Amino acid sequence: MFKRLSEDIAAIRERDPAARGNWEVLTCYPGLHALFLHRIAHRCWTGGYLWLGRWLSAWTRFLTGIEIHPGATIGRRVFIDHGLGVVIGETAEVGDDCTIYQGVTLGGTSLDGGKRHPTLHRGVVVGAGAKVLGPFVVGENARVGSNAVVVREVPPGATAIGIPARIISEGVAQRREQNAARMGFSAYAVTRDADDPLSIALHGLIDHTAELTAKVEAMAAALDAIGACPDDCKDEAHFDARRLNEMVD
Repeated sequence: MFKRLSEDIAAIRERDPAARGNWEVLTCYPGLHALFLHRIAHRCWTGGYLWLGRWLSAWTRFLTGIEIHPGATIGRRVFIDHGLGVVIGETAEVGDDCTIYQGVTLGGTSLDGGKRHPTLHRGVVVGAGAKVLGPFVVGENARVGSNAVVVREVPPGATAIGIPARIISEGVAQRREQNAARMGFSAYAVTRDADDPLSIALHGLIDHTAELTAKVEAMAAALDAIGACPDDCKDEAHFDARRLNEMVD
C-alpha cells in the first residue's frame, strides 16, 4: 500500500505543475487522501465487510468532498486533481495513469444490478465537470472534455466533447495534443483550439452558403446589366453570414 502511495505522489508531481514537494502533496491533496482511504474501503468491501466499506467511503466523502463507492476498481497512479464533487460509482473501473478533474461523475443509467458504470482504460483524462454515464468503455489515452456528457463508447486516442458528447477523430485529437505540448500544459482535457465538431460543421455550412449567395448575386447583376434578369431575380435577400457565425459561437 505504501509503495502505491509513493507512486501516487510521484504521478501527482509529474502531472501538476503546482505541486512543489512530496510533503505538500502528501498533506494537501484531497485526491491522494481519497484514493488512500478508498483502497482500505475497497478491501473491506471485497472481503465481505460491506457496511464497513460504505462507512469508510462516507467518511472519505465528508473529509475530501470526493465520493468513491467502495466497490469501484481504481488502478495505479490515478490522479484526482482538486477533486471536489467527483463521484465514482460502484461498478466503475478506472485504469492505470488516468487523470480525473473536479466535478466529474462516473455514473450509471440503469437501476438494474450488474455492470452499470463506465470503464476507463489506461491514460484517460476526464475534464472538469464531465459526466460519463453508462456501462461502456472509454478507450486507452482518450480525452473527455470539460462539461461533456458521454453516453457511448469513446475509441482509444479519441476526444469526446459537447452535450451529448461527439467524438473527434484520433488524427484531430493527436494534432491538438501536439498543440498542447507546444503550449507546455494541457489541463482539463481540452486545448484552446478544441472547437465542437458540430460548431465547425455549422460554420463551414454558413461560409459556403455565403459564397454561393455572393456568386448568385454577381450572376443576377450580370444578367440585369444585359436586360436578361427576370423581375424576381432582382429581389435582394441579404444573407448575414457574420451574424449567423456569431450565433453559432
